[in-house]
Amino acid sequence: MLESRVLPLDEPASPALPADPAGRSVAAELLLRLRYLWWLKAGGISLFMGAFFAAYLHLLHHPLFPVVAMPLTWVDRVVGFQPWALVAYASLWIYVSLPPALAPDRARLFSYGWHMGGLCLAGVLFFVFWPTAVPPADLDWGLYPGYAFLKGIDAGGNACPSLHVASALYSAIWLNQDLRGMAAGRGWRHGNWLWCGLIVFSTLATKQHVMLDVVAGFALALTMALVSPGLKKPRPAA
Repeated sequence: MLESRVLPLDEPASPALPADPAGRSVAAELLLRLRYLWWLKAGGISLFMGAFFAAYLHLLHHPLFPVVAMPLTWVDRVVGFQPWALVAYASLWIYVSLPPALAPDRARLFSYGWHMGGLCLAGVLFFVFWPTAVPPADLDWGLYPGYAFLKGIDAGGNACPSLHVASALYSAIWLNQDLRGMAAGRGWRHGNWLWCGLIVFSTLATKQHVMLDVVAGFALALTMALVSPGLKKPRPAA
């Protein structure tokens, strides 16, 4: 029977997986982890995202309090609209699925679920009591079919904190730890941070968020990381 406690992020691998990742290539380790409990991971990720979107979209279209327009900063004026950024923006849903998909055991899988759930719940509480939106951009979204679809679903509401930024950064911290545990080279870890950076940048370049949303998203992710036991430096073995 699974315990309901919040689990640390760096518990040892399950006996269900061979315990020596150093003896395998990174690609082989990734494939092994992806195959482990794939049905549970796929189902859990789908249910989590479905529940999140149900709450997110309900609050977006039915705010409980007056919506506050977020102010612009000089960064928002410098970062112009970049049509290509939609690809990076949409890739978040693949990116945040990687930590649970690569979990080598149930402990890490449920630990990520607890912590990411807490992060999303904190963001949703902000949207409940302090609904915000980005100022309308002076753009004809009809000229960009992908953006017209995005704006039809999410028209820049539920802006602060940016859960795009918060979930991407928290996942990047987790993945960085996982890649180190797999003895992955710097290229893998640099690629992880580059992907995260592109997602963060895309929130500004798509005009879905402003800089203050990004800063608040960073703060939320780092706060959750600080209270996640497994992201602290592990004690040396006795």
